[in-house]
Amino acid sequence: MFSLSGKVAIVTGASRGIGRAIAERMSEQGATVIAVARGDHARGVVDGLTAKGRTAEAVSLDVTDSAAVEKLPAAVMERHGRLDIVVANAGIARDQLLMRMKRDDWDAVLATNLTATFVLAKAAIRPMLTQRGGRIIAVSSVVGQTGNAGQTNYAASKAGLIGFAKALAREVASRSITVNVVAPGLIETDMTRAIADKAQADWASQIPLARLGTVDDVATAACFLASDEASYITGHVLAVNGGMYM
Repeated sequence: MFSLSGKVAIVTGASRGIGRAIAERMSEQGATVIAVARGDHARGVVDGLTAKGRTAEAVSLDVTDSAAVEKLPAAVMERHGRLDIVVANAGIARDQLLMRMKRDDWDAVLATNLTATFVLAKAAIRPMLTQRGGRIIAVSSVVGQTGNAGQTNYAASKAGLIGFAKALAREVASRSITVNVVAPGLIETDMTRAIADKAQADWASQIPLARLGTVDDVATAACFLASDEASYITGHVLAVNGGMYM
């Protein structure tokens, strides 16, 4: 597996699901992990990691609080002396047909899924430029590539991450900073496990590999993009979708 020994990583939305899996996997590979979530929600993740002798810390932060997000990379630099990896994973969905969608639901999804990534990446770029290296990874979605009825806000935010990453990759490549995207498909989480077996079977029938993905599938992809082995990959969308979209 890819070594992240000596690296310092920020992972947003790290309290559960994909974000938690990424934080745990990066920690397993040797990174110091800054697990970011609202309230005290990341504390359980960090307690579990430190109990295994790993280095991690929990940060209570709402990613839509731009002032707080802007300060995070500098605070990490002050405490740890470096910042190597940023995984922008925090996201929400507020699904509704466009004709019924409230402006507040549009704004909330774009603010959390897209604008927060812009704010965090902008703040993280400064120390990475000085270091002449770094990894920025945005967690998008297959919906950002295909669209989905009832998710115009979510699809727009996730598609926006892809365009954002490709443009930023061109801006910072000369300083050995890579910017990539992981685009999960249908992933088995607490939410999908609560859905009826028939519905899950219907979903799986749309996927060439005939199963839902796991959070570990996504975490492995993120660790690869964060690793030295991926140093020549930038502006790339790594689909983790079982062939659902090619």
